[in-house]
Amino acid sequence: METRTSGLEPGLYIVAGPIGNLGDLTPRGAEVLRLADVVAVEDTRVSARLLRHAGSDRPMVPYHDHSAENVRQRLVDRMAGESIALLSDAGTPLISDPGYKLVRDARAAGRRITTLPGPSAAIAALTLSGLPTDRFLFMGFLPSKTKARGDTLDEVAALRATLVFYESGPRLSESLSAMAAHLGNRDAAVSREISKTFEETACGTLSELSARYADAPPKGEIVVTVGPPGESPPASTEDADAALREALTRLSVSKAAGEVAKKLGLDRRTLYDRATELKG
Repeated sequence: METRTSGLEPGLYIVAGPIGNLGDLTPRGAEVLRLADVVAVEDTRVSARLLRHAGSDRPMVPYHDHSAENVRQRLVDRMAGESIALLSDAGTPLISDPGYKLVRDARAAGRRITTLPGPSAAIAALTLSGLPTDRFLFMGFLPSKTKARGDTLDEVAALRATLVFYESGPRLSESLSAMAAHLGNRDAAVSREISKTFEETACGTLSELSARYADAPPKGEIVVTVGPPGESPPASTEDADAALREALTRLSVSKAAGEVAKKLGLDRRTLYDRATELKG
């Protein structure tokens, strides 16, 4: 076991780093980076700049979710007597960044785990979008292949929540177009370079935004927020009759009326009477 040298209790410290402006690092996060026995980082070149800003000279070790299992196990073993700070390249570790396997294994080993909240690009983009924030779903990066991307969007198309995606500049226009095709042409926002000098949020429909970036892929870190689906118009008499006829081919009058009432949000008694007419 390694010898403990810092003033921190042994265990894992999840440190949220800036997503742009280095000044967004919290004082508590900076203190842990100065005191930890070692800092596990996604990329030593990226994290070295933040550690200098925090006044930290602590040693770094590379860690990401594709690290060999024995690398992760060594870190978990060291947590028995040392403080390990976990830092991703930007924002909060584990949010589309490395870390969940390390947390899982540390918890299984009974190690002390502390999180130091701070910046997250997904949350920051929600605050900039002007879209509903009472319910949202973070989707990370969409699959790159067309079918897999479409299947993923179809899974969440009916969800009454704002959707949040990470995306890269070269893929942005194509992804926005796919979202419009599978989700409907909803209101959306594209936020990039959040908290940096050239921060920008563009709002519009998915089709408008896709056209905007078709010939000018943006640079920097990008977050796409997509509003929830609009209210569906009330089902017409024709819609109800069509649904009842289909249901009556396999169900009794009572069960057909119940199924269609639930599906279309209509009165079950009225549908029962109409199903009786159609059956007769």
